[in-house]
Amino acid sequence: MAVREICKGVYSVGVIDWDREVFDNLLPIPEGTTYNSYLIEGSEKTVLIDGVDFGFEEEFITNLARSGVSKIDYIVVNHSEQDHSGAIPVFLELFPGAKVVTSEKCKEFLKIFHNIPDFRIIVVGDGETISLGDKTLEFLITPWVHWPDTMMTYLREDKILFSCDFFGSHYATGNLFVDDDREMHYVLAKRYFAGIMMPFRGKVKDYLDRLSGYELEIIAPSHGPLYKDTNYIIDAYTEWSSDKVRNRVIIPYISMHGSTEKMVKYLTEALLSRGIEVRPFNLANADIGRIAMDLLDAATIIVASPTVLFGPHPKAANIAFLANILKPKARLVGIIGSYGWGGKTVNSLSAMIGKLDVEVLDPVYIKGLPDEEAYAGIEKLADEILNKHKEYNIL
Repeated sequence: MAVREICKGVYSVGVIDWDREVFDNLLPIPEGTTYNSYLIEGSEKTVLIDGVDFGFEEEFITNLARSGVSKIDYIVVNHSEQDHSGAIPVFLELFPGAKVVTSEKCKEFLKIFHNIPDFRIIVVGDGETISLGDKTLEFLITPWVHWPDTMMTYLREDKILFSCDFFGSHYATGNLFVDDDREMHYVLAKRYFAGIMMPFRGKVKDYLDRLSGYELEIIAPSHGPLYKDTNYIIDAYTEWSSDKVRNRVIIPYISMHGSTEKMVKYLTEALLSRGIEVRPFNLANADIGRIAMDLLDAATIIVASPTVLFGPHPKAANIAFLANILKPKARLVGIIGSYGWGGKTVNSLSAMIGKLDVEVLDPVYIKGLPDEEAYAGIEKLADEILNKHKEYNIL
């Protein structure tokens, strides 16, 4: 990524990862990502905001050289995860006088991950500041968006919020700022929120309230393009972190010999005929990131799985586990599927979603191929979903 000026004395010096396809070996990121780093030159001190991931040290250091900077006094580490801090050990070797500025919790992690000694680290608390001469950095300690060590950094004079993972998007783009054509960015930002911020919606609300007291002319996240229209992403986060859900059912499913798939197709048609949006996801080839995004605002989740020996198909178990840790705001969860000779699939899946604050619907779990009685059970389930959506004023 070329060195680019954000405003006078503030530069983007991060790198673009055009080819990354999966993040944390878990969630697909079809448009790659960026590892954003920012250089701020004050009249007396120069600071770097965050580093980049492992493997990009050479490009990162090259960008610093291209910036023309000869001395860096501080590197602010808003978050210790390796995609933010991987290049920091190399940076500290090249700039032996630089100090790491970070939170107490982040200091703990940096010592574990990178063996950074105490004398290289300055710990800051919530609301503390560092002067760069004509520029002032204010630190906001904001744990659990999305790690316990996270903080944000606010550049007072230029009204720039370096927001770390908050407001980010996995989006490899040559554009420094989000442009007027926001359709793709909106989807990618929502996908990012679902996979990273959704479990911490309560904290998101708290920090949105806190940020309302700040003038924000630019938001500069750690991933994806920056925002000049800061209301655009703040409004999106306000909606995504709310308790509002859509009249929508998602059905992640897997089928071994066709029985479960027949049930899913029947339920899909039954829900559509009742005026309910529905989206089945075949887990044999589904995009887990897309499922996470749909989990964000669906009112009902139906997990559909056959029994493998004594329990659920591993792909169904995986999605139940994922939903359990992402904690979507769904109101209802149900289980459907079939078995051959036995097992405890319903019990196992129910246990896997135990952390969800939802109403659990009666399962429709049958032996063998679905018959008239099974389809009658699915009709009853569809009616129950409709009635519950009405009861919750979702329609």
